[in-house]
Amino acid sequence: MTHSEMSARISVDPGVCFGKPCIKGTRIWVSLILDNLAEGVSEAELLKEYPQLRGEDIRAVLAFAAEATRERVVDLAPVTP
Repeated sequence: MTHSEMSARISVDPGVCFGKPCIKGTRIWVSLILDNLAEGVSEAELLKEYPQLRGEDIRAVLAFAAEATRERVVDLAPVTP
């Protein structure tokens, strides 16, 4: 997904949801979608639960997350047996 395709679906507006990244035209946080996907909620379930979403929105969220991880390192403690 190109940057322009992603930015057509995700917005960051200080006046909406405290400036957190959201699906454009909604108050659905990018992090909410990612949390659900991480918990095993399927795309079909998300689309049913949030009828204003489109599959392209979910793909934009994943592209946004991929881009964010390129810019910031999340320190994960090593797993000890």
